[in-house]
Amino acid sequence: MSASSASISDPAYLRARAMETLFERLEQLCEGAIAIDRTGRVVYVNEKYLAALGLERTSEAIGRPIEEVIPNSMMRKVAETGEPILLDIMELGGEQLVVTRMPIEDENGTVIGAIGFVLYDHIESLKPLLARVAQLESDLRLARRQLSNARAARFTFADFVGTTAGIAQAKEFAKRAARQSVTVLLTGETGTGKELLAQAIHNASSRAEKPFVSVNVAAIPETLIESEFFGTAPGAYTGADRRGREGKFRLADGGTLFLDEIGEMPLQLQAKLLRVLQEREIEPLGSDKISKVDVRVVAATNVDLRKRVSDGAFRADLYYRLNVLSIDLPPLRKCLDDLPDICARLIEDISASGDFVNARITPSGLSALARYDWPGNVRELRNILERALILSDSGRLTSDDFVHILPVNGAAVSTPGARMTGSVVPYAEAEAEFEKQTLEHALAASNGQITEAARMLQISRATFYKKLAKFGLASGAPPV
Repeated sequence: MSASSASISDPAYLRARAMETLFERLEQLCEGAIAIDRTGRVVYVNEKYLAALGLERTSEAIGRPIEEVIPNSMMRKVAETGEPILLDIMELGGEQLVVTRMPIEDENGTVIGAIGFVLYDHIESLKPLLARVAQLESDLRLARRQLSNARAARFTFADFVGTTAGIAQAKEFAKRAARQSVTVLLTGETGTGKELLAQAIHNASSRAEKPFVSVNVAAIPETLIESEFFGTAPGAYTGADRRGREGKFRLADGGTLFLDEIGEMPLQLQAKLLRVLQEREIEPLGSDKISKVDVRVVAATNVDLRKRVSDGAFRADLYYRLNVLSIDLPPLRKCLDDLPDICARLIEDISASGDFVNARITPSGLSALARYDWPGNVRELRNILERALILSDSGRLTSDDFVHILPVNGAAVSTPGARMTGSVVPYAEAEAEFEKQTLEHALAASNGQITEAARMLQISRATFYKKLAKFGLASGAPPV
């Protein structure tokens, strides 16, 4: 085998020739080339590049810092980090150039400089590629908006229907709150629309483009509530995420944090919440670093916080801090004059989320609804309307549509003791049927919230779970 044949089959030789060939081809095809050493000084520039750089001879560039030849050049960064910038658009002399920059290494792999090539000096030739990049950026923005919608408030004051005195006053106070960044306390029975009004306040405020984060305090296990609110540092405790976790305050930064059932917050956490409200700063669990947050808090409760303060279950200083502006939402039974408008709005919303064409409620249907006292308020009303529409063949709701589904004093209109006309069942069986329907109604009125359902029936959660188990409605054991 000849020496020439041996060199051709030598991998090192082939690699060296490939590099030389690549450089030669790039220099021929590109619109300019320039190289620097490790210190950022120019060591090479080809003739093609001189005109774009405003130079007449290559000697005018050699030995000068790259930034004197190309202002704001990224070449030095490539030489210092060893990381290439494979495709970039660079402004030079009022022109946009498409460039690539790569590190230069010695035989030991040590970075000794960098080289850059101008691939195109007329960006028009890349318009199809740039259009594709612009489309990808647009798709990314859309995806980000869709992800943020999970933390977007969708209700406005137009959704808070009613003109009776209680609703009108609540709406007026809420509009005043929207113009400020004050803490707001919403009070009222369950199902009166406290979160709806909180969202309306957010959407009418200067924070409308920022997140709206809703938290039900009673639904978070006491052992996790601090990390849920304030986040955790990486590896804060055994089993914690190594990357750490952002709490609700950080997620709501710049926007609104809605704290539902604030009266259920444990005492030990109330002190930390008070500090956040006063100092506007949080300290994640397991961290000694404090960070600032800008969050407007809207709290809500269906219990008497003043009584809880007197009972020692709620801090007085936190109560006064939350109660900067208190808005009481009236129960539905005190706003029956607004029932037609509220029903129309609810039916419109239900129709939009289901296949209910030309759904409406008749005067007789409204009369049937007006005879009920609505312990579950608007939430229960929506539940009843949706159930009636599902069972209706025409979508035109009359009093007959509510006979078997509208509760009366906690029981259905149909008498539990009479399965059909003329039939009588034993008292114990009728009583059991009555009790089961009462439990089902309480669950429906509270939207499945056990704590609320038990409170409405004035029994403990433990008793409620036992009764659910008795009728096979739940496992019978409260969650740990």
